Amino acid sequence: MGVNTLGEQTVEWQGAYLEAGTWFAETCTRASDSLDAPGLGDWSVRDLMGHASRALSTVEVYLIDDTEEPVTLGSAVEYFATALRTDPRQIAARGREAGAALAPEPATAVPELARRVGERVVAAPGTARVRTPFGTMLLAEYLPTRTFELAVHTGDLLRALGQEAAGPELAIRSALRLAADLGQHRGHGASLLAYLTGRAGLADDFTVL
Repeated sequence: MGVNTLGEQTVEWQGAYLEAGTWFAETCTRASDSLDAPGLGDWSVRDLMGHASRALSTVEVYLIDDTEEPVTLGSAVEYFATALRTDPRQIAARGREAGAALAPEPATAVPELARRVGERVVAAPGTARVRTPFGTMLLAEYLPTRTFELAVHTGDLLRALGQEAAGPELAIRSALRLAADLGQHRGHGASLLAYLTGRAGLADDFTVL
């Protein structure tokens, strides 16, 4: 697949995901002494790491070799529009479970997971199918949703650690593209554009999710 629905070439959607995974893994190695500290909302740092790590582990679990299975979710935006109907309590619980599953040494487990999944992503074509709980997608469409999760939550993790939240270029650009498309999908495109160009502010509780 040459270009996905975000307008990204293979080198972009694949490269963005690999960058985001590396950024997340490197950040986790700096968090080993702060696992029980506050992370995000009700999550501890360990819980937050666990939730974000699902952007790696789900690729490993959901990616299949088939390139012929019918696609039922056609884009990253469509995926989020469906996935965001999930009960937030279930999402929070899965984050805690994933954090516990990282064992006593997340700083070791996460880089190994990122390496393993990265190798699989590089070896797979963009037309490979990904069987998500919400439908089957092309890898080229699913990976940007995982890049988005990694970019957003690595930033959350760094802020929880009191560190600078600057990220790698490809990953941040991909996440911004998807955020803009999500905002447009939800009818907030004009408001988001006005904010980004310094024309107007946004409500404190504004989100594209």
